[in-house]
Amino acid sequence: MNSKRLGRIPLFLAVLAALVVALSAQNSTLSEAPAGFTTPTGCPTSNLPTGIGACSNNGLTDAATFAEDQDTFEEQDTIASGLGPVYNDKSCVNCHQNPVSGGISQITEFRAGHRDSAGHFVAATVSINDGLDQIANRSLINDRAICPQAQERKSGADTISTFRTSLNLLGDGFVEAIDSNTLFQIAQQQAQQTGGRIAGEFIQVPVLEAPGQVRGGRFGWKNQMPSLLSFSSDAYLNEMGITNRLNPVDSTNVCKTTSDPEDQTGADGLADIDRFARFMRATNVPPRDTVLAATPDARAGQHIFQQIGCALCHVTAIATAPAGTVINGGAFTVPPTLGNKVIHPFSDFLLHNVGTGDGIVQNGPADTANKMRTAPLWGVRTRDRLMHDGESLTRNDAILRHGGEATFVINNYRNLSPAQKNQLVTFLNSL
Repeated sequence: MNSKRLGRIPLFLAVLAALVVALSAQNSTLSEAPAGFTTPTGCPTSNLPTGIGACSNNGLTDAATFAEDQDTFEEQDTIASGLGPVYNDKSCVNCHQNPVSGGISQITEFRAGHRDSAGHFVAATVSINDGLDQIANRSLINDRAICPQAQERKSGADTISTFRTSLNLLGDGFVEAIDSNTLFQIAQQQAQQTGGRIAGEFIQVPVLEAPGQVRGGRFGWKNQMPSLLSFSSDAYLNEMGITNRLNPVDSTNVCKTTSDPEDQTGADGLADIDRFARFMRATNVPPRDTVLAATPDARAGQHIFQQIGCALCHVTAIATAPAGTVINGGAFTVPPTLGNKVIHPFSDFLLHNVGTGDGIVQNGPADTANKMRTAPLWGVRTRDRLMHDGESLTRNDAILRHGGEATFVINNYRNLSPAQKNQLVTFLNSL
């Protein structure tokens, strides 16, 4: 390695680490967020595989409430309960399950659109029902329908298309509890300390549960959602076709048999989207493989990860806002179980152009077309298909796909010896 080229990067990381803690700690005492794969599908309490704990949560709710919320997350919807008319799957857990409920998966969704004469992205318009009906201005192309007439297909006019893998949801309650100012300041500091070579983009997007309010986006590959309730509402409509109070109109009425909104409030005053959000808020963060992490190779790999600059975007530690902080446009208050916690997501939750952008714009400005959210690396050891599209199948392939803002970091990686690259991969396999 060229030591002169790398010598200043640890300073960047030290500045960022101090910034992250200082912004959110204030006068509160920070503690580590609880970690563990503790939400096995079906909530069994015995005969569990090694590394999978009994159904439990971070203390946000009691065990019975958490189990009920998880049951809702795992519920298989039907046409009678509002599934479709166009959809991708029948349950949240079908796309978020590896190795436990709320985890990642190999499931992908399909997005498409085109550029207009001015070069701006335009979401797809899909003809269905033999051309008698259209689903307009919607980049998502659903893979399934409850009848043949409603089946969507990309048109030849939409020359931009991509696949997106489902995301990990474990620990997202802590991500929601990060102060937007923390993310904004990380973006500012990146640009200043790297001379603009790395400049994460912070965007603010509408909070669906607080009309007229915006907040720093952090969920989805394009940071298109600011809160877990907004995320739940959007996914319920777009991935399962189930309308709800925040998204009360279906994308099409072809073959539709139910009345909107289909997600009804129960006797406890909560609808499914409320339970989805509460379930995600109550999950623990993905744990590390502590045995592998303690090995000399993994420890050396972590040092290399920091030294070559990976941690500039894959930020090692971030602190959540203090308990009692009002977020989501006034709709949610950070509880003690989520506030004042240190998490290790290995992400800055910002948008970057690293040469793998898909050309799609969602809720952000036009310049986000070829930017993607920094993929959080916690739990990456449970994933075999990497990057936003799942097209990279080895750690090395995923690293080498990086370009754009990450070019100088990847050049540092290329200069590593084979042994050092293997150490870096060992570290990644411990996350």
